[in-house]
Amino acid sequence: MKAFLILEDGTVFAGQSIGSTREVVSEIVFNTSMTGYLEVLTDPSYAGQAVVMTYPLIGNYGITPDMESSHPWPDGYIVRELSRNHSNFRSEGSIQDYLIKYDIPGVAGIDTRALTKILREKGTMNGMITTNENYSMDEIIPRLRAYTTGNVVDRVTCTEQTVLKGKGKKVALLDFGAKNNIAKSLHQRGCEVTIYPAHTTAEEILSKNPDGIMLSNGPGDPKECTEIIEEIRKLYAGDVPIFAICLGHQLMALATGADTHKMKYGHRGGNHPVRDLATGRVYISSQNHGYVVDTDTLDPKVAVPAFVNVNDGTNEGLSYVGKNIFTVQFHPEACPGPQDSGYLFDRFVEMMGGGR
Repeated sequence: MKAFLILEDGTVFAGQSIGSTREVVSEIVFNTSMTGYLEVLTDPSYAGQAVVMTYPLIGNYGITPDMESSHPWPDGYIVRELSRNHSNFRSEGSIQDYLIKYDIPGVAGIDTRALTKILREKGTMNGMITTNENYSMDEIIPRLRAYTTGNVVDRVTCTEQTVLKGKGKKVALLDFGAKNNIAKSLHQRGCEVTIYPAHTTAEEILSKNPDGIMLSNGPGDPKECTEIIEEIRKLYAGDVPIFAICLGHQLMALATGADTHKMKYGHRGGNHPVRDLATGRVYISSQNHGYVVDTDTLDPKVAVPAFVNVNDGTNEGLSYVGKNIFTVQFHPEACPGPQDSGYLFDRFVEMMGGGR
């Protein structure tokens, strides 16, 4: 069956339908990872977005247990070629069947290189995936321009507390769309991790006397999370060590008076270089974000830049003055991606007064 990707600038790509045949409008973003397509599909940070995979062949090792949440989150999936055969000793099925199971529509057989160049040059834009060959541009374009992802954190957060038992430091993990490997990385270091829904109050968290607080990654515009920002402001006022990743990094910045803005096309992939400003050392990082902290709005008495992106100079981390708080824009838990910055979890454990 034919399928079409229609961008809000009027560009149309024609290909073959994969997955569900339902019509969807979403924000179109691209990911440059060469492997780890299943972790990308199950990353809650993609809620409200349709993902273009720039690597030309997707699905060759099928569906394996390498999942970052219980099910996929993107609104749509766009690839150059979907593998007709999947081969892996852990494979549990094909990506085509997986997309159908979770009602995710997609397009294969289009020039993803050309599509990515458009998104880089013109910036991230909205689009529609449809199998309707009699589509009307006059009807579709206004729909695309009106679409917003909204507050998608409420869609991806857990609904109740869960605990990963451990004999080490007790960590409260606020789930804004947390990847599984964040809790796993802490648990592997002996921590007892309690995972809280996004709208848990600061008072409830602090009443449990955690040794540290983890603010997770998540989807959407951080400025939509107004209630969460108020609670993070209360956590900042306390003395409990805090480590934040991605959306959590942005929310902490907003809670302490800084600003964020949307990037032209964001950082999504497993090969982004970041420089530690304290040591000058460069790490290769996994990233998935479309918003960034505006360092010009930082109060130097509150926070100072700790990491910077080597490619475009955008902020990749903050160190908070006089506080046991540090935050990073990239993903040190890196699933998929390099493990270069995994030492940041060790730093967090040390900050809590523990050792690995």
